[in-house]
Amino acid sequence: MRQVYFDGEPTPFVDADRRILFCLAGSPPDRNGSDWEGDVSVPAAEAMTGAAIDIYTVPRWQRKRAAGEATPRRGGHAAKSVGASMGGGQVKPQNLAHSPRLLAIFAVLFALKCFERISGYTNSIFMAFAPDLWKFYRDTLDAVCAHDPDIIRNFSAKFSVFSTATFNFGPRTVTFPHIDFRNLAWGWCAITALGNYDPDRGGHLVLWDLKLIIRFPPGSTILIPSAILRHSNTNIGRHETRFSFTQFTPAGLFRWVYNNFRTDKDINTSKHTSAAEHEQRKQDRRRRWAEGIKMYRTWQGDVRTL
Repeated sequence: MRQVYFDGEPTPFVDADRRILFCLAGSPPDRNGSDWEGDVSVPAAEAMTGAAIDIYTVPRWQRKRAAGEATPRRGGHAAKSVGASMGGGQVKPQNLAHSPRLLAIFAVLFALKCFERISGYTNSIFMAFAPDLWKFYRDTLDAVCAHDPDIIRNFSAKFSVFSTATFNFGPRTVTFPHIDFRNLAWGWCAITALGNYDPDRGGHLVLWDLKLIIRFPPGSTILIPSAILRHSNTNIGRHETRFSFTQFTPAGLFRWVYNNFRTDKDINTSKHTSAAEHEQRKQDRRRRWAEGIKMYRTWQGDVRTL
C-alpha cells in the first residue's frame, strides 16, 4: 500500500491515459474573512451530532449489537439516507421513505449554511474536474424532476447535481471495505469527512484496488467512482469523533431516463418493443462503459498518477 499525504488542496489522480479517475477536492482556502473550519466543518459536525441525538434514543446513538444481529454492510455506525431512489423492484423513482419527523430533521440540516456550502463547493469541484460527467448528472436529475414534480431535491439545482445523500452519524464512522454497487459504474460519489479526529493518526480513506491510503482531514471532500473502487476508512482514536456526509445518484435513475421514463422490465417484456429496439439496447449496453469513461476529463496539468 502507498500512503498519500493530502493537505486539503484540490488534487486530481489520473490513470495511464491521463484521464482523471478521482479527485481529492479538499476544501476552499480561507480568504476575505472566510473560515472553512469555523464556519462550515465544525458547525456541520455539531449539527449532525444534534440531529443524531434527536433521531436515536440510545445514549451516544451507538449501541452494541445483539449476538447474531447482522452488522450493516458498510459498517456498524449509525446512518440515514435521504433523497431520490430507483432500484430494488421500484417501478418509478421515489423519495426514500421516512417519517414526517425524520424528514423535518433532514430539511433543517439541508437548510443550514454549512451544508449548503459543502454541497456548493463539491458541485464546483465536480464541474471543474469532470465537466462532461457533471453535465450527465445534472441533465439526468433535471429530467427526473421535470417528469415527476413529487421528487424532492436535497439542494437546489445550483448547489448540487446529486439526487441522494447519506448522513453517517457515527459517532465514530469507520466503514468496512465495500463498493457502492447501486451507483453508476463510472460515476462519482462525494465523501465529506467531518468531526474531531487527528487525520495523521486515523480516518484515512483506503482505496484497496489502487493500494492507496489517503490522509483525509476533517472538512475535506474526496470524489471517487465508488461503484468500482473498493473503499473503506481507517479507525480513529477511542475518544475521537468522525462523521461523513456523502452525495451520490443511484444508477437506476440514469437507466430510467435512458429508457424514456420506463423500467428495463417494462421495455423488455412489452409487446410494443420491436426487435430493432431490442438490438439497439443490446448494442448500447456493450458500448456503455466505453462511452461512460469518455466523460472523464483528460488532464494536462500537474497531477498524481496511479
